[in-house]
This record gives sequence, C-alpha cells and structure tokens, in this order.
Amino acid sequence: MRSIERDLLAWLMGALLLGSVAIVLVTYLVTLDEMNEVFDADLKNVAEALGTHHRAGSGPGDPALPRSPVRSDVADLAEIVTVTWTHDGRRVFSSDPRVAIPFSDHEALSRVPVGPELWIVYTDVSPNGVAQAAQREQARHATAAESASKIFLPMLALVAFVAGLLTVALRRGLRPLDSAARDIATRTASSLVPIPTADVPAEITPLVASINGLMARLALAFSAERRFLSDAAHELRTPVTALRLQLQLLKRSSTDDARSESMAELEAGIDRSQRVIEQLLHLARFEPGGEPARREPVDLLGLARSVVASMAVKADARGVDLGARGEAGLIVEGDAAQLTVLLDNLVENALRYTPSGGAVDVVAAMLGNRPSLRVVDDGPGIAEAERARVFDRFYRSPEALALAGDAGGTGLGLSIVRAIADLHGADVSLHAPASGSGIEVRVRFAERRAPLLDEQPGH
Repeated sequence: MRSIERDLLAWLMGALLLGSVAIVLVTYLVTLDEMNEVFDADLKNVAEALGTHHRAGSGPGDPALPRSPVRSDVADLAEIVTVTWTHDGRRVFSSDPRVAIPFSDHEALSRVPVGPELWIVYTDVSPNGVAQAAQREQARHATAAESASKIFLPMLALVAFVAGLLTVALRRGLRPLDSAARDIATRTASSLVPIPTADVPAEITPLVASINGLMARLALAFSAERRFLSDAAHELRTPVTALRLQLQLLKRSSTDDARSESMAELEAGIDRSQRVIEQLLHLARFEPGGEPARREPVDLLGLARSVVASMAVKADARGVDLGARGEAGLIVEGDAAQLTVLLDNLVENALRYTPSGGAVDVVAAMLGNRPSLRVVDDGPGIAEAERARVFDRFYRSPEALALAGDAGGTGLGLSIVRAIADLHGADVSLHAPASGSGIEVRVRFAERRAPLLDEQPGH
C-alpha cells in the first residue's frame, strides 16, 4: 500500500542527496579552478627564479653548477620538478632525473604527457638559458577532491537531520487527515453529518469537502429511497385493497351480467395499479441519485410529433383534437427517452382533463433565447393558488378529483416532469394560455449557445 509520508520523504531525501552531491561537485570544481590558478602562479615564479640563477653558456659537467641528484625515494605527488637547459636543448640540471620533462624553447604554460602521467609545465626562456618548473596534474585533482570530501560528511549529517525534522513535520501535518479518517471509519450508514473542516489543513480541505459532498448526495439518495418506499407502500395499499374487493365480488357474482361488470371493474383496477407502479418506477429512476441523463442531440419538434402520434388513439377516444407544431431544427442536448416520458406525462394530463370537443396543442419553439416545449389545453385549468402544489407527489387538487375521480391519475405525473426537467437543467412553469381558458405548461431548457466555427457546416 502506498504511503504519502513515505513517498514525500523518499522524494525529499532524494532531492537533498542530489543537492548534496551537486554541492560537493561544485566545491570540487571551484577548488580545482582555484588550485590551478595558485599552482600555475607558483610554477611561473619557480621557473623564473630558476632562470635568473642559471648562467649562460654553462653546460653539463660545469663544476660551478650543481649536479642532478640521484634519487631512489618515492616522489611526493605535489612535488615541483625543476629542469634547466641550454638554448640548444642540452639538459643542465634536473631536480628529479627520473621525470623526463621534454625540452621546449617556447615560454608558456603547457600540459605535456610524461610517461603515463600528465604534467603541467611552465617554461621560462632567458639569456641565461631555459628553465622549467613542472607538477603532476593529478596533484591538483587530489587536492580539490580532498577539499570536497571534507564537506561531504557534514552534508550527509545535515541530510539525516533534515530527514528527522521532515518525518516529525509530516506526521504532525498529516494528523488531521488521520483524525478525519477515524471519524469516517466510525460512521454508520445513517450518520452522514459533514466532517468538520475548521481544523483541516488547506491542502486536504478539497478532499474533505468532496467527501462531505458525497455524503450529502448519499443522504439525499437515502432520503429519496425512504420516501419512495413510504410513498409506494401508501399508494399501493389502496389499489391492492380495491383489487381484493373486486376479486371477491367477482367470486360472488351469480349472473353473467354481474360477472361481466365485476370483470370490467377488476380490469380497470388492474390498469390503475399498473399505472401507479409505472409512475412510481419512473419517479425512482428520475430522482437525484437515480438514472443519469444521457447527453445526445434531441429534436424538440420531432419529439413532440412522436409523442402526439403515440397518443392519437387515446385523444380520438376522448374526442380531443391533439396536434403538434413548432420550429424545425430546434435541438437540445438531453436524454431522448427521459424527455419522451416528460412529454408523455404532460400530454396525458392534458387529455385527461380536457373535455370532449376540446383541443391540446404541443408546441416546440423558442421562448426568448431558450428552446422550450409547451403543452396547451382548453380544459378547466388550474387555480392560481394550486399551481405550486400540483408538483408535489400524490397531490391532486379538489377540482381534479371532482372532474376525474379515481380515473384522475396518480398525482405523480407533474412530479416526474419536474424531476426530469431538473436532470436536464430545465425549468417547468404553469401559465394561463392566451385564450384565457385551460392551462399552459412550459418546459424551458438552457439557453442555446452559438455554434463554434469548427462546428458549423463545411468546417
């Protein structure tokens, strides 16, 4: 299992170690550069001093000159070897004859190979002859490496010290997260109170806020589930009881006419029960936390015509003129199946309360700058005081009960309409139609945006 603390420590320690190595490397390079400057100056001074004391015309075997020593000791790595020459390249003196420094009559600082080693040589040319001072290049690197190594151990100690401080700091900093985790672990399914964020660090506040949002959605879903179960139990009790009574009446029927009448009532009761169950299932699907709405282009006029065609037989049976009209090419982003359920409920409500000889119009058009669906009927309408309540579950106004009785629906149609509209970011409202009688239900969708250049035809 991954650990934030271990991951952070690993990255920070890696960064510190890398930084320490970089500091040691920089120290080495800077020291080497300084050593080069100092030793180059020393070589020049030694060569010039040697050239000053070298007599012109002197040669090997001159008794006035010191002889080159015979050496069998181990040479010091930082030792400076001196050599003097005549102008024609005859060696006069060497402080270490074992080192074969090549002759050069060009006054300059140079790097020359001597056997397996590289030497830094300064050559001084004077009237007295040629003098050279040489030093192994390795000596300079060794001096720089020694200086850099002296700060390596203190840097490692500093890294260890910082690691300890970071461990303590991380554990203290992550303590609120542990506290929040323990708080969540002790919660039950019914304990969905938000986690307090007062003492939560700013870095994990978005995480805690997201968890609180999830718990709020869960609480809403659990509440909707409990409400659905309660409503279903309440609403199904009555039709089931009615079905039982109708079944008993059917059993007691002694004549064919009585039996036919009981069968018709039983069939009607089954239809009402089926309608209640379908509406309850629709409501459960479209509640918050239920079935999510897909997003696809939906032609509102095509949707209106499709629903009107499916309801045509029912409208003819009731003697109601049902039609659809509107603007072609009116497209919204939504779930076609859910919007069909929405419009089905609106049209069915309109047909149920519109008297024979009346009319129901389904209109797809722009209202201002927003696409909309309107269902207009010339029935009895809904009183102004009742318009806010008709969207409540199972609410049926006294006028609706008086007009339709038990056939007046379940009281769930407009609740389902509002739930689907909410899923699509639309709003539903009731208005008096221009004719003055009946009711107009408006479903207005979000404002239609202008198409981008690359969405236009031909691009």
